[in-house]
Amino acid sequence: MTLTPAFLDELRARTTLSTLVGRTVKIVKAGREYKGCCPFHNEKTPSFYVNDDKGFYHCFGCSAHGDAIRWLTDHQGLPFIDAVKELAAAAGMEMPEADPRAAQRAERAKGLHEALADAAAFYVDQLHGLSGAEARALLERRGITAETARMFGMGYAPDSRTRQREQLKSYGDAMLVEAGLLIQVENKDPYDRFRGRLMIPIRDPRGRVIGFGGRIIGEGEPKYLNSPETPLFDKGRTLYNLDRAAAASRKSGRVIAVEGYMDVIALAQAGFGEAVAPLGTALTEHQLERLWRLADVPLLAFDGDNAGQKAAIRAAHRALPLLQPGRSLAFVTLPQGQDPDDLVRAAGPQAFEALIAAAQPLADRVWHHELAAEPLDTPEARAGLKRRLGDLAATIQDGNVRHEYVSEFRQRFDAQFAPPPRSFTRTPGRAAAPRGSGRWLPPEPPPGPTAQAVGATGIDRVLAKAVLAGLIRHPAEIARHLETLTSMRLADGALGRLFEAVVDVALEDQALDTTRLRTILAKSGFDTVAAELLRADTLPFTFTQKDWDVGRAALDLGEAIAVLAARPQVDAALAEATAAVQARFSDAAFERQVALVRRKAELETRLANLMLADDA
Repeated sequence: MTLTPAFLDELRARTTLSTLVGRTVKIVKAGREYKGCCPFHNEKTPSFYVNDDKGFYHCFGCSAHGDAIRWLTDHQGLPFIDAVKELAAAAGMEMPEADPRAAQRAERAKGLHEALADAAAFYVDQLHGLSGAEARALLERRGITAETARMFGMGYAPDSRTRQREQLKSYGDAMLVEAGLLIQVENKDPYDRFRGRLMIPIRDPRGRVIGFGGRIIGEGEPKYLNSPETPLFDKGRTLYNLDRAAAASRKSGRVIAVEGYMDVIALAQAGFGEAVAPLGTALTEHQLERLWRLADVPLLAFDGDNAGQKAAIRAAHRALPLLQPGRSLAFVTLPQGQDPDDLVRAAGPQAFEALIAAAQPLADRVWHHELAAEPLDTPEARAGLKRRLGDLAATIQDGNVRHEYVSEFRQRFDAQFAPPPRSFTRTPGRAAAPRGSGRWLPPEPPPGPTAQAVGATGIDRVLAKAVLAGLIRHPAEIARHLETLTSMRLADGALGRLFEAVVDVALEDQALDTTRLRTILAKSGFDTVAAELLRADTLPFTFTQKDWDVGRAALDLGEAIAVLAARPQVDAALAEATAAVQARFSDAAFERQVALVRRKAELETRLANLMLADDA
């Protein structure tokens, strides 16, 4: 089928755009145009106009713009060819003849859609039957309500090799294999692909089932099993929940990409209906383009573990060549080890909303990642950073955006490595700002009695070891942070006693160097513990390394001490605030909880900025 420009122009000319738009949006005559409230974003004052003479609509609020075909693709969610067919039927125009092979493919696709729809119905029936008890229990443990499960069409594939094959036998084995529902191995009888799994249907933008994701009920691998590539299902071009998220995104003005099915479902249940997810693969160019159709700056909220953050930077690098004026990405940083599902279940939707409000722009994410990629204590290393940033900026195809990134990275580089003013002196106890921030932060206030009580059990052991190693390598810093250090007590056997010994020795002799300090500690029986702490390969910070720039290490050590002291207080306060909100909601308690979530995220970011890259 060939759609010529002449055919499409005739189709637009025969379509009265105001009539088409007026079917779903209230518009009124305004001179030679029609106006109304924009359906693509929330507004109370009309800024959406339809012009029949010119054949286009335009919103002066959100810049939505298009013709009749674009209206059906963007507002109704139809694929391009389906939009053309619908307009042609309404206009009384014959579609160009399709070749026989195309007609056969279309008929084949229709059969596959029907088979997958019947499979989805079968799974839903099984979920609510006797065999679905374990799957229902899993949903209950995950906090997924029956209404949410129904809304997403969740079901259960019984633990059998033939139940589904028997149920759908009218389609024939060949079609069920092609649909990805059966597995065919050589000349043996095909068997059910999904067995003993919680089933999650995957739909296309029109809401038709094109595949499934199956989550194992108990222990085993793989945890998730997706449909294979089929004539209907292309993982690299599909986003889970796009059919539902498109409408929600138009109302909220944003779209959120997360890592997995359950994150999407949990967020939707918590009120974030605009969430989507790739299907077990890194975010592709096609998926990015789909996200940009929904929002100029999609939000990426990948898991807070190392794998999630690596996926985020891969997405950032993949997006760079595709950037355009006003089109970018932003990154939601989750607490270490948590995914969106964990966060909304533990702290509620307001905690996730607070992290969204503090989303990191794409330029910031790329800059901080490259800054932490390797040590920057030599001219050659700094030149390497400059080259990497230049190479990344050079991948941007749009000339204006590329120029802005080159300029932005150059300014940040110059500010980062400019020599400090000669008259500057650091105030004892003042914490250093995170690298790359370009300013000094005020000192953390001394911990109060509550924080001291928490500190005995709440202090991060790994960070405490790193700080202790840093103090042994840089004894002069003990006096500068004495007030904060003396307020902390580590109730952890040898580590706690060594911490107190280091502070006590420094109090007696403030002219200590590392050698003399270790000699004194050895006489008290701490030589083995101290030697273990000073192994450079175990603690990835500048101040724990032997041959690092002393000035930079001292600044980073001060920052680490500030974070070490503050984190137990923030954790304790956040736990209290969350309990207060759950016990009895109030605006004041909620605002305090949100502020503490932001504060915790800020501390996590400050600590992440201090860590050396894996290959440093």
